[in-house]
Amino acid sequence: MNNLISLNEYPVKPVLKMLLADKTTKQNIVFATDSYSSLGDAYQANRQIDTNLLMQMGDAAIQPRVLKSLQDQADRTKSKAEVMTPAWIVNKMNNYCDEDWFGRPSVFNVENGERWTTNTDPIIFPEGKDWQQYVTSMRIEITCGEAPYLVSRYDTTKGKIIIPVKDRVGVLDRKLRIVKENTSTKEEWLKWAIKAYESTYGFEYQGDNLLIGRINLLITFVDYMQDKWNENPTDAELRKVANIIVWNLWQMDGLTGTVPFAYREVSHKQLSFFDFIDGSENETVKELLPALIYDWKKKCSVTYNSLKESK
Repeated sequence: MNNLISLNEYPVKPVLKMLLADKTTKQNIVFATDSYSSLGDAYQANRQIDTNLLMQMGDAAIQPRVLKSLQDQADRTKSKAEVMTPAWIVNKMNNYCDEDWFGRPSVFNVENGERWTTNTDPIIFPEGKDWQQYVTSMRIEITCGEAPYLVSRYDTTKGKIIIPVKDRVGVLDRKLRIVKENTSTKEEWLKWAIKAYESTYGFEYQGDNLLIGRINLLITFVDYMQDKWNENPTDAELRKVANIIVWNLWQMDGLTGTVPFAYREVSHKQLSFFDFIDGSENETVKELLPALIYDWKKKCSVTYNSLKESK
């Protein structure tokens, strides 16, 4: 089976360094898995992933789960409860969400067991809702892995690329289809494609999965531009989308809302009876660093935990 991604080819190679960034720590994402620890100290779970390490590992090392050895798949399932969802399940669940949003079933396709037939007519929106609202609706895939619910470039259990793009079933796939159907100039298409990316989020713990998910979103952008305009993004357009992807797909422990192996120093005042006489001293302790995400409407970063607390 051929590789599903390539670190040394377009569109990944020009922005690979960007795709490794962690916006919270202002460094790089970390491995956060022991899958590569046998390669040496630089590949331990708490070490950052950089382009030099990736090149030393070889282009085939960072690949989707379906291309990993059966033993490695079993180990990751056991240690991190990692499982991959087949495309037909992704489609069924995303269809369910869209049925709720549109108020009717089978909006994008008609399910037939483990297959589906794409509806090719332009999508009709219910009264009181329009296509712009759908494109900018906020969506998130928690513990996203390779991000199959966001973009379905390939079936994660079979490794088969889904062609043509009109048959893809991810959240972003659906948004980008809507953008294609409702825009007539490249400038307008690009504006709303960017908004689709800005309103779609996901987080993942393991660094290799996160990188693959980011790459899948990047290649998806290229696929849809080629499908609509028969051309590739400019370098500036590619970098702009890559920056959004890196902000919106971030590395985090979903239980704590913190970045794996990233710490900050926090001062705590120790109070006692003698504080009233002699004053007290501050004690500095290390705490895991809360993960940041970006609010594209307000143009500012906020912690993920602060959003949970505000609900």
